[in-house]
Amino acid sequence: MAAHTEAAAGGRGALAKVSLSSVSAAMAEASTYPLDAVKTRLQLHRIPGGAGGRGVIRVAAELVRDGGAYRGFSPAVLRHLMYTPLRIVGYEHLRSTLASEGREVGLFEKALAGGLSGVAAQRPIKQPIDVHANTVVTNVTREYQILQVVSSPADLMKVRMQADSRILNQGIQPRYTGIADAFTKIIRAEGFRGLWKGVVPNAQRAFLVNMGELTCYDQAKRLIIRKQICDDNLYAHTLASVASGLSATTLSCPADVIKTRMMNQGKEGKAMYRSSYDCLVKTVRHEGVTALWKGFLPTWARLGPWQFVFWVSYEKLRQASGISSF
Repeated sequence: MAAHTEAAAGGRGALAKVSLSSVSAAMAEASTYPLDAVKTRLQLHRIPGGAGGRGVIRVAAELVRDGGAYRGFSPAVLRHLMYTPLRIVGYEHLRSTLASEGREVGLFEKALAGGLSGVAAQRPIKQPIDVHANTVVTNVTREYQILQVVSSPADLMKVRMQADSRILNQGIQPRYTGIADAFTKIIRAEGFRGLWKGVVPNAQRAFLVNMGELTCYDQAKRLIIRKQICDDNLYAHTLASVASGLSATTLSCPADVIKTRMMNQGKEGKAMYRSSYDCLVKTVRHEGVTALWKGFLPTWARLGPWQFVFWVSYEKLRQASGISSF
């Protein structure tokens, strides 16, 4: 009976964390989305339909002129409402499980937990993660497994709608007018599986970005507190979020470029890349290795503020809800 009560309390706590992380993710996405649109347009240059390399300022000016700064915002928020709670809550429970019997979780274990939680949130899995048979991790993963199915298609629609914004000033009709229209047209032209085009590089990116973000934030915050630089407060959360943004951007940018290009492709007959590996080889061969970090500055400029808004608001919401610090 006591075990059942404890499990129920743990489930309610997990649901509260899911809700709070969803709110924080929506706030962070809304405040930094135009920078994501700049990054996507930069990453799509020098492929069919692109117009060669351009500066960040020029691309940003085009977005403002074309009215495309927030194009694709709806699927972006939808994705984060599904994706972010799973990776955040999943990482925290994996970390708690690894820290059983009071031992300290090592850096490698945190990195693995961060990467796996990102992949599990991004890519559908057939069985729930079962670290131990009767843990809250298993229950939470089973309850929210359906959300994984929505995450990657929402990201696909966001990327394509962002890409379409560059043709508006040419008087060309964009491919999609909204989420429902994109969903219908993709299934009609590419089949139901077309919604998961690019899911492999997307999962690879999810592993790298969460390994960098979650591990770095967790480790940096604990180091700041342990070295008595400051207490567990806004200053610590800000410093840790800046470090995590830089780490996540550096690790994930190559996978992000490949993911963006794979997702922007249409039907297989018109596809330039056969697989993520083919995309990697062709990008390096025709554009050089540095092309893998195309859009690095706007990505970092976005991830830095995104991390700040998310982590500061999430920590404050947890505190206001009586939940311990992340």
